[in-house]
Amino acid sequence: MKPEEIKKLEAYFKRNLNQEIVIKARPRKDESAEVYLADEFLGVIFRDEEDGELSYNFSMAILSIDL
Repeated sequence: MKPEEIKKLEAYFKRNLNQEIVIKARPRKDESAEVYLADEFLGVIFRDEEDGELSYNFSMAILSIDL
């Protein structure tokens, strides 16, 4: 993802979820970025462009030991 996209997504997450969310580019991956809450990894956000429409999908796994 481009740095401008990451900044927009991070602003969206901060505005709607939590001010401590940070989104970082992934090395060697152009269509996704990593989402963190402070220092803790939360998940991955994927860029999806299909039929001229752009969307983003956030994927977060929750382990049973974390509940």
